[in-house]
Formats: sequence, C-alpha cells, structure tokens
Amino acid sequence: MISLKIIDVKDFMSKFLISNVFDNFLINELDINTFTHFHIDGKLNKEFYSKDELEILGERNYSKWSEIKPFAFTIIKGNKLPIFIKAVFALSPENIEKVIQKSGIPMKKEEINGLFMNLRYEKENLNIITGTSIKTFTLDKTLDQVWDGYVKDFLKYYEIAVEEI
Repeated sequence: MISLKIIDVKDFMSKFLISNVFDNFLINELDINTFTHFHIDGKLNKEFYSKDELEILGERNYSKWSEIKPFAFTIIKGNKLPIFIKAVFALSPENIEKVIQKSGIPMKKEEINGLFMNLRYEKENLNIITGTSIKTFTLDKTLDQVWDGYVKDFLKYYEIAVEEI
C-alpha cells in the first residue's frame, strides 16, 4: 500500500472526468459532496440485464468508470469545486489475470478479492492510496509491491505527476 499526492489537481481532474484514462477501471464506490451528498454504488444490478447482456458482462460485478463518468461529470461540473470526492477503483478480473501473469506471482486470480486504487479529493488536495485484498492471510507482500509499481507506472504513462507521501 502506498499513498500518492497528485501534483496537478486540475490536470488530473480533466483526465479523471473528461478523457478515457480511467475508463476501463471498475468503480466500486463513488461519493461526491457538492450542495448535497451523492453516493453511487458501482455494483451492477444483474436483474436489470437480459440473459444475452449478462453473458456479455461475464464475471464482472461492477460498473466500468466509463459507464458512471457521465453522471459524475454532471454532478461536478459548474463554477464551484466539490467539497469532497471519494472514488474506489478496482482492476477488472481480466486485468488482474494479466498482472499475475506478467509479474510471475504464483497466485490465481480466484485467490484475489481485488486490486484497488482509492482516490480522495478534499480541500484542494488529491491523493491516491493503493490497496490489495487477498482471500487468505499471507505475510508475502509481493502482490502489494507489484500493484504499487503498476499504479506508479500507469500514472507515469498518462503523465500524472505524483509525490509519494
């Protein structure tokens, strides 16, 4: 787990709300405080979908950021900055599999509950905290280190300047 401070909040918010940088991440939870509190639980309501649509969704249980982003943008846009934003992003099961394979970690994706990126904006400060959740207890922190490195590389690739805190 690492904590990163975003250097250029305005640039980040543009990439977060307008560009497609985070579109393929799953959104577990989103809280936005403006004139009122907005809470979005990213969990998919499987009863809403037809059988064909459920097949397309596969094992996905949460909305992609690209599906939620237009609603978040509508809530946030305007002349005043939000008081608070919290977003919990998760890597998709397919991408968890890719991280495992690329890193050579001797784990199966079924052993991992999730790889998370927690975004928190408050009082003009924006931080990202990484997190991992494994189904069984282990003292091995290899997955944490790999995920932390992946997040740093991801942010660097998209020219998002950070400072480790």
